[in-house]
Amino acid sequence: MGRALGFGRHGGPEVQEFFDRPDPVPGRGEVLIRVDVAGVNPLDHLLRSGQVPGLDGGRPFPRVLGMEAAGTVLALGEDVDGLEVGDAVFGFALTGGGTYAETTVLSAPNTARIPDGLSATVAATLPVAGTTAVDALDQLGLPSGATILVNGVGGGVGLAVARLAVERGLRVIGTGSAAKREAAEAIGVKFVDYAAEDVVAVARGLVPEGFDGIVDLVGGASLRTVAPLAKEPRVVIAVGDMSVAEIGGRFVERRLDRENLERSARLALDGVLVPVVTAVHSLADAAAALATVENGHASGKVVIKVA
Repeated sequence: MGRALGFGRHGGPEVQEFFDRPDPVPGRGEVLIRVDVAGVNPLDHLLRSGQVPGLDGGRPFPRVLGMEAAGTVLALGEDVDGLEVGDAVFGFALTGGGTYAETTVLSAPNTARIPDGLSATVAATLPVAGTTAVDALDQLGLPSGATILVNGVGGGVGLAVARLAVERGLRVIGTGSAAKREAAEAIGVKFVDYAAEDVVAVARGLVPEGFDGIVDLVGGASLRTVAPLAKEPRVVIAVGDMSVAEIGGRFVERRLDRENLERSARLALDGVLVPVVTAVHSLADAAAALATVENGHASGKVVIKVA
């Protein structure tokens, strides 16, 4: 039996509860892992609230929170290639098994070995934030010297996008709340406080010719406010708002396979894609970890250290 934080029905934080569950049995194409570190993402509370159907693996309630983890392989299901019992791995819980738990199952094609020299804490931040940053910037395909606006730069994905963009030689302007300024400016971002400044006016003053590309991490009205700042044809990539197509932009095309995980790990080892981990919680404190992200107060990446 292992401890896990999950939910017995869709809803807000009030539906979350700890419970004990037997170690999951890995099915075909799955691996059972002992979870060392789990990453915390906005996707976690969206799944809990029922806003993102189809990512639960068809599992019944109660379901376990969390979509990314690093840990050690304990058992293999059938038809698993490239992984062995005892391997240190990281990946996506696309099986619906969750990651705020002592053990879980990961989809083997969406799981990779942790390379020597990379910590479990860093590896646990890569499946969602790291690969999203790589995918968004690859999709933009901007050359060195181009200008990019990262709308919502202060969170785990936003900082990853910004850091990778700076490494690629892009000029980066980022929007966020005042609490996010220090982390963003530390990696070379020109920061715009959306609460204290007129984002459109400041951005137009900095880049009067218009941005070569925009990566949006906020969505909704904020996305529609900043989208006109892009040059025509409008190159806007949204990470969380699929309605971006209505304003001429595109939703990020995600690559969740082992190859992309390995690529992100190499970038992390090279010091290019280094996550800004600002909070490490225990499993017992996992609800507080998720609350920080859900309330928009997280600057950088929040993780749960399980083992």
